[in-house]
Amino acid sequence: MSVVPIRAVQPSTSIDRSWVEHAIHCLRADEARSADTHMVKLPTGDDASALIYLKDESTHPTGSLKHRLARSLFLYAICTGDIGPTTTVVEASSGSTAISEAYFARLIGVPFVAVIARSTSPAKVALIEREGGRCEFVDRADEVYDAARLLAESVGGHYMDQFTNAERATDWRGNNNIAESIFEQLTEEPFPIPDWVVVGAGTGGTSSTIGRYLRYRGHETRLAVVDPDGSAFLPSYAGEGTTAPGSRIEGIGRPRVEPSFLPHVIDRMMRIPDAASVAAMRFLGDRVGLRAGPSTGTNLYGALRLACEMHERGQRGSIVTLMCDRSDRYDATFDDDDWLRQQGLDFEPYLEVVETAWTTQTWIG
Repeated sequence: MSVVPIRAVQPSTSIDRSWVEHAIHCLRADEARSADTHMVKLPTGDDASALIYLKDESTHPTGSLKHRLARSLFLYAICTGDIGPTTTVVEASSGSTAISEAYFARLIGVPFVAVIARSTSPAKVALIEREGGRCEFVDRADEVYDAARLLAESVGGHYMDQFTNAERATDWRGNNNIAESIFEQLTEEPFPIPDWVVVGAGTGGTSSTIGRYLRYRGHETRLAVVDPDGSAFLPSYAGEGTTAPGSRIEGIGRPRVEPSFLPHVIDRMMRIPDAASVAAMRFLGDRVGLRAGPSTGTNLYGALRLACEMHERGQRGSIVTLMCDRSDRYDATFDDDDWLRQQGLDFEPYLEVVETAWTTQTWIG
């Protein structure tokens, strides 16, 4: 009986490993330069039942929470072999992820195209283009998925698909993810294990990472996800359907339940009216001097509601939420009173709710 020789087969296409090493080095160097984001203790008063902390993700190089996600998505795609030195990267986005992905695409020298809805703020479009990206527009938010996939196929590129890959690209056990960072920064605070972490959901990646981490580390902290009007996440969480019209609050809320949204790691969801998000956004700028976008307003409104509940129970502790991006991306929209009137968003009644919750820890809404 003769010995059958081993058959060695090379892939029909392969990416030069030296380029992979170079690209990963560029991404890791950016991470080292960026360090971490600040944890801001909001001045609600030392006698407040719940101390509220705002993790300021706007201090990333691309100005938003999505900088972490974009880096993780690029590392994932490069190490998986989906991105090479000439790959055109395509993404479906509401703006901030595309800004960050355009930055990383330029960093490693590959083309980037963002497929976004026409309603995306002009400031975000300008930032995508400033980072070297190109924008393709669709009329409705629910059209971005197929349009991005088809575009990637037509140019032989890679559809990044943040909505599917967000929860798998991030190492939720640690490795400097946002959850690990939150707990490290609270170690010297009066209540180092927060009672609540409050976040919104766009892809679902942030809530999935934090929810998994809380369980993995055995923390008693509960995770609350705040959802804007028109989003499909909360109705799905309540068993009432998986699609919706879509959200006006950019960056959070989706017209469908995204694959990265993991409901079983969430302890509570809250619907936040769009006008309430604007009220909290404006209040944060006027009272604290932190000029944040509307999704941060959504987060703060939910955090204040939970703080009032803690006060009603006579419970002391801490709450952490996120500052997702800065308000200058919304100068022509949510930070413009004429635009708000055209949209029918009257935020004035909600300002009293926010002010009362902030000063007396009493909820009147």
